[in-house]
Amino acid sequence: MEKFEYKVVTFDTTGFFGGNVETRQVETQLNLLGDDGWEMISSTSTNQSYGASKSIVCIFKRRKDQ
Repeated sequence: MEKFEYKVVTFDTTGFFGGNVETRQVETQLNLLGDDGWEMISSTSTNQSYGASKSIVCIFKRRKDQ
């Protein structure tokens, strides 16, 4: 039976009202996680106010070594 482990990573947004995403920073971190075998299975944003995103929450999984 396959077994998996999971990781949750949160990326905060910037700007006075939030909502600005540092795409290069996120991309770099995602590539590092991918190199370590993590696969993103879900992502969502958390709202701050008036629809601005406070953060982006990403969920990853990878197979556990048995």
